[in-house]
Amino acid sequence: MASGIRDKVAIVGMGCTTFGEHWDKGPEDLMVEAFQEAVADAGIERGQIQAAWLGSALDDVNVGNSALPLAFALRLPTIPVTRVENMCATGTEALRAAVYAVAAGACDVALALGVEKLKDTGYGGLPLRTKGLANDLWMPYGSAPGSFAQLAGAYAQRHGVAATDLKRAMAHVSWKSHQNGALNAKAHLRKAISMETILGAPLIADPLGLFDCCGVSDGAACAIVTTPDIARGLGKRDLVTVKAIQLSASNGWESQYREWDGAYVRNTREAAGRAYAEAGIADPRAALSLTEVHDCFSITELVTMEDLGLSDDGRALFDVLDGKYDRGGAVPCQVDGGLKCFGHPVGATGLRMAYEVYSQLLGRAGERQGTQVDFGLTHNLGGAPFNSVAAVSILGRLN
Repeated sequence: MASGIRDKVAIVGMGCTTFGEHWDKGPEDLMVEAFQEAVADAGIERGQIQAAWLGSALDDVNVGNSALPLAFALRLPTIPVTRVENMCATGTEALRAAVYAVAAGACDVALALGVEKLKDTGYGGLPLRTKGLANDLWMPYGSAPGSFAQLAGAYAQRHGVAATDLKRAMAHVSWKSHQNGALNAKAHLRKAISMETILGAPLIADPLGLFDCCGVSDGAACAIVTTPDIARGLGKRDLVTVKAIQLSASNGWESQYREWDGAYVRNTREAAGRAYAEAGIADPRAALSLTEVHDCFSITELVTMEDLGLSDDGRALFDVLDGKYDRGGAVPCQVDGGLKCFGHPVGATGLRMAYEVYSQLLGRAGERQGTQVDFGLTHNLGGAPFNSVAAVSILGRLN
């Protein structure tokens, strides 16, 4: 039986650019900026990196199909460099590859970097029809807001929730992210928004209004990983280690059978269960200090709280309104502003989430810093609820 990766790999350096509209920078500039912060944080030389993974989700509007832009931009010393893409889980996928390489003993020091440069391409998050036969077959009518609006409708139907109550809870999710993003100097959107403004915004896809939807951004984030022993040799103390990284991808069950009612995301539940087992966490509600989840839409965050086992089924609406996931709540969520306000440069998002958890574990989060942070969870959801890839990572201190 596989033993998992718990505590086999330490994160010794991370970097993250500001997310936003970087009209004056290319993807290479963003890669270099994130890398420089990470390598300075790690206290290593470029030549000590033995393998690297580049995450970029939208090849046709970004860096291209290979990993060469990363090797060129960082002047890496002719080491193996690989590009990975797994929809909105791409950044976590890059981290997973680097962590697995170190855990397997294939290399001592590895790098994961995610980048996306979207604003000057005109990409706005709406459907592209050139991603292969599967998407054209399964998503002929799809748009991201439309798909996740269906999640809201199914959730309300399954749990007998009044539309006005669900809308109010969704608004609280967005209000919370704007409150937190306003404190984050690297966030794309740094403006607190009132509940009245959120509730009164124009509809995008009923019941999702303008403030229920995240936009897309430019940005990059980077992690450098090694073994705990090497980290100590670098003079690191209070080590942050990877407790678990798990991934689950749809196999078509949601679309092909009548067992799924559309009110939850099966892959998140699968990935979370495996991640908790790998991390040795029996009760995530007691163990987790904070979460960074894939709030592409406010309803996604709300449903994800149940899929992660942090709220009972049908109770996330009430937990959200009670402030359980607020910055001062029992399990803070989107302390850095989330996709909604930190931003969503698709290939960088998973690593940006890890950056916030890493910062919180090291007590570096400034005004956003939690009082007792021992374990943090990140969650990505790529695709649509009926055809998705979910990634769940757990970071924590090395005991």
